[in-house]
Formats: sequence, C-alpha cells, structure tokens
Amino acid sequence: MTQDTRKRNLVAEDLYNLAFVSDPQISPDGAQIAYVRTIIDGDTKEYRSTIWMVDTTDNSVPRQFTSGPKSDTSPRWSPDGSRLAFVSDREGQRQILVMSTRGGEACSITKMRWGAGNPVWSPDGSKIAFVAPVSPHDGPDDFDRPLTAKDKDEENRRLRDEAAVFTGLRITSDATGGLVSEKRNHIFVIDSFGQGRAASVTMGDFDNMTPTWSPDGTRIAFVSDRRENPDYYEPWRSDIHVATLDGRIRKLTESLGPASSPTWTPDGKHVLYIGQNMEYGSVTLTRIWKVPAGGGKAECLTGNFDRSIGDEVTSDVRFLPSSHGLRVDPEGKAVYFLSADQGKTSLYSVPVQGGPVKLVVGGDRQIFGYSADADCRYFALGISDPVVPGDVTLLDRKTGAEVRLTWENAAFLDGVCLSAPEAVPYQTPDGLDEMGWVMKPAGCVEGKKYPAVLQIHGGPHIIMHGWSFFFEFQLLASSGYAVIYTNPRGGPGYGQDFVRANIGDFGGKDFDDLMVWVDKAISLGFIDDSNLGVAGGSYGGFMTNWIVGHTGRFRAAVTQRSKVNWLSSYGTSDMGIAYTETNIQGNPWNDTERLWKHSPLAYAQNVTTPLMIMHGENDMRCPIGQAEEFYTALKRLKKEVELVRFPGATHELSRSGRPVMRVVRLRHLLRWFDAHLDRTT
Repeated sequence: MTQDTRKRNLVAEDLYNLAFVSDPQISPDGAQIAYVRTIIDGDTKEYRSTIWMVDTTDNSVPRQFTSGPKSDTSPRWSPDGSRLAFVSDREGQRQILVMSTRGGEACSITKMRWGAGNPVWSPDGSKIAFVAPVSPHDGPDDFDRPLTAKDKDEENRRLRDEAAVFTGLRITSDATGGLVSEKRNHIFVIDSFGQGRAASVTMGDFDNMTPTWSPDGTRIAFVSDRRENPDYYEPWRSDIHVATLDGRIRKLTESLGPASSPTWTPDGKHVLYIGQNMEYGSVTLTRIWKVPAGGGKAECLTGNFDRSIGDEVTSDVRFLPSSHGLRVDPEGKAVYFLSADQGKTSLYSVPVQGGPVKLVVGGDRQIFGYSADADCRYFALGISDPVVPGDVTLLDRKTGAEVRLTWENAAFLDGVCLSAPEAVPYQTPDGLDEMGWVMKPAGCVEGKKYPAVLQIHGGPHIIMHGWSFFFEFQLLASSGYAVIYTNPRGGPGYGQDFVRANIGDFGGKDFDDLMVWVDKAISLGFIDDSNLGVAGGSYGGFMTNWIVGHTGRFRAAVTQRSKVNWLSSYGTSDMGIAYTETNIQGNPWNDTERLWKHSPLAYAQNVTTPLMIMHGENDMRCPIGQAEEFYTALKRLKKEVELVRFPGATHELSRSGRPVMRVVRLRHLLRWFDAHLDRTT
C-alpha cells in the first residue's frame, strides 16, 4: 500500500473533525429521513447534537432541521408525517419538543422535573408516551413542576449533608459515575400539543422502559422488572407488561432473563419482543418471541437462528444510540431485525407465524440502526464500514436497491491516510475456524516489516470486532503500526457454543486463540515478530493484563479500564456480583482459589512487558482500585509500569467520554508505543 503523498497522516486531534451519525428515522411516506448529527464544538470541545433531514430522492442535500445549543436527539415522526418530536436540553433539563416538519418554532410539550425522553406517538397522533425519572422525594404534584433555584439548592444540600442508605445489592452505577440513582423511570402520556398535564401510566419502586402503543391506542406495552426487590439477586431479569391508560397493568411474560423491545402485531393480538431465558446463563443468545396480548405462553420465532438479535459490532464512533429493535410489516407477516454475524451487522426478517430467517440486506459493514416507512417498503439504514464512520442509506426492500444519502465525513477523510483491513481466516489448534483482520500501516512498502499492535475487544460476550470504523485503529495505522484484531472465543456473532466457550475459563482458550491469531498475522510477511504491542479495554484490558503475565512476546502493552482481581471487584464493581458469578463462576467465600487463579494480579511477578495502565477515576464497572492494585504490585516488583488516571471519566471514556479526555488518551497510547516499539526497521 503506497501512501498517497497528497494525504496526511491522522493525528489524535482529528477526533475533533469527525461527525457522528446516529438514529436514522424515515418518514411514514418514505420521502424524508431525519437523523442525529453530532459534532465536537471547536471552541468548547464539547459534543453538540442536532437533527438533520435528507430527502430520499436522488442527489438530495442534507439540511439542518434543529439548532439547539447543545443536544437535540431522538427524532420521531408523527403518524401523518406533519410533525417531529425530539428530545432537547435547550431549556436546561432534557424535555420533549414537537416541531412542524415544514419548519417554524419548536414547542416544548413536557416540563418534567427531572427531564423526559423516549417519545412515542400514539397511532392517531393525539398523544405522546414518554419516559421520565421520578424521585422518591417528589409527590404527584411535583412530577411536572420544574426545578427552581431553591429546589436545586435543597437537592444539593440533601446530597451533601445526608447519609446515603442502601438496602439493595447495587451501590454504584457506571451510568451515573457514582452512587446508583434513587430515581425510578416511569411512563407518562401527554397531549401531543402539550395541552394539560402529563398523566402517569406506571408508578412504584420499579423502572419502566420502552413504551409502545397498541394499534388501537388504548394500551401501552413496556419493559419492567416488577418483582419485589428487583435489583437484589437477578438484576438481568425483566418482563413485558401491558398497561391501560388509567394505569391497570398486566404482566405478559414469565422471563427468567431479560426481555426488551416490545412491538405489537398490527391486529393488536400479540406482542413481539427480544429476550432469552438464561439456558446458558448470561451468554444465552437473545431470540425473538411472540406472546398473546391477553396473556399466554410465549413462542420463540428464531429458535433455529444461531445468532443473537441486535447490533454487536464495536466501534469508537457510535456516540449516541440508534433504533435497532423490531419492526412488523403492516400486514403482520414479517418482523424485521438486526443481527451480527462474524464481524458484520445485517438486516434480517422472520415470519410472524414462524419460519426460516432471511437476510434482507447485508455486506461487509455494520448496520448500526434502521427504521421503516409505514409500508415497510423503504428502510433508512445507519451504516459504517472500516473507512466510513457513519452515514445514512435508503433501501428499497422490493427491488433491493440501496442509495447512499449522506457523506458526512467524506471531505475530511479524503485528505487523510486510511487503511482498509484485510480479512484473514485461520484455524485454532482444536479445529475452530476463525477470522481476523489486518490493517497495514500507512505507506506500507513491499518487503519491509512493521511493528504491530494486537487490539482486543471488550465484553466479551456482547460485542465483537468487525467491519466498522475504528478511529483508534486508523490512528495507529496512520502512525506507522500494523493493527491486528480478531474475535477470540467468548464473543458473539459465531453461535451459542462459541459465545459460551470461555465461561469459567477466562484466560484459557481465549488466550490461545489470540496467540494463534498473532502467529497467523506474522506469517503474512510484513510484521516484525520482535516488535509487537498489545492493547485493549474492559475485557480487552483484562486479556492484556493476562497476556503480559503469561508471555513475554510483546514489547509494550496498554491496558485500559480493566480488571485484575476478581476477589476485590466482586463487591466494588457495579455489576461485580452478577458478572463474576456467571462468567468466572464463583464468589469470594466459596471459590477463592478459582477467582484468584483467573486474576491477572496473581501473575504480576511474571510480567516483563512495559505496561501503561489507563483508567477513569469514575469508572464503576471496573473501579479505579483495580488499576491501583496492579500498578502498586508491579511498581513494588520494580517492573516498568505507568498509571494514567482520567478525572471524571467513567467506563465509557474511549467511546462517549469527554472529547478532550478521549484525545488525551489517544496521545498517551501513541506515546507509549512510540517509546517502546521501533518504527524504523
């Protein structure tokens, strides 16, 4: 790959130049697509999200639809296509606004005390259901009473001066970057023109999410775990419920695991949802289920489809979520969904009455979100591939034709060096067929050998590497490094047996898979096998820690937001109990030896690889103490180690963290590899 002299190499600060695309929403008539465009403000270096529109005709030019000062998200079309609801923080708290699609001023229809989100139009367009947090300290008259300055002072005083009392198992939450929130999410309904007060549909000490209207507009299906003490011992469980507008609630499912994304059939007789029943513990593949709306046994529609439902391809340019649930065609014959397979996410369908799963549209790429028009003929797709961070395309389901409608980053990316990965199959010693990707460094010259960095994904059971854009990988390639990555066993996209293969065996055959992949990548001939680096975050950080304690083949390593000690993380991580018991298969009092055996800290004395530890101060998933334990041990053992701490950062630092901190992290990553790997060979 000869470098184009007209193009320059990427630098960490180029993150500021990217536009992040999310949540494409097609109008009911298929004529327009609304989507969210997020940029990093050049002055404040903070994210700014606005809603844009693009016509679905050829050669259309996207146009800005909203101009909120910071965050306008979640665009949702009214059933007749004349209005757009969205969520904005332009008045302080996030509230729901409605605006004519012909333009004009947006009208705020909610004034919820702690904000509002997830707007869903009723079938006749007269009402909007939404989700809003409710504090246990607020009475019904407070729900839609905006916070005054006095209220804010009192709330700050209470949080500062009163002791926090906990009776449940969960104490911290990475979503808050601190203590778990005492607020509960509830479902409300309000007139779509904002007339009158919002009426509560759910109440109580339960979280309630993803409201979905029945076709006749008389009921709302939603997700909740309404057992007594729902957060205590099985935090993964949830069920599908149906509520009437006066608050009468009926539970439809008896799930042993999670249930999500309820979607009605057009005749209102059934509710479809995504869920699983823990047959293989937390790594059980999610399926599509159908349950009678009046109650009855749930039927699995995708039992013979050996993949989970949803997008599981990882990326560092997916700033905001996109819709990727279920969509049923107006005749009630087929349900559409996304699923990830061997590094790519595609759109599929399955008959509502049961039958084989069919691929609707795929390709070597990630479809990270989609929506359909009223007839389910035209689909808006959010797409990404290794050289496209994110754009919107239009799919005509009947003809199969697909047209790209946006080119959000084309002008910037045309001027910088990018590396297109090559997919390389390989086989493990025990006979598994796997695949990895190799990105050659910028200006790669035939016959020359280059340093390489092995990148390991997080999770591991819910995300995988694949055909998506990864800024960090492109930055490394542009800086002169080959980047090699794969999906070791334990990850999704390769079937049920594969995803559960490392349960109770973290650091076992998953480690073997990674080492075999490194050997395969080296055999391609352009990688210097004496000049290797390794990096990863979360599970990838755990594996990086494990690797440096079990082999000296790497000259430098960077571990990020990782775990090193299953004994101490059990009671300090926001999901330490569930994660440790289901994945490592033990607890500290009965299984001390097992947990210690699988802890990288136990092998600290074996480490010879120079290691940089990067960690967020407010990471509640892998608490900062994990970084401190490993750093202290390695420093005491007089190993070469460095600790980089990021103030205020949670587990999401590298993906949706503060832009300045993301850039600082990338600089440190390059600094460490530049200091320890030789790019002059």
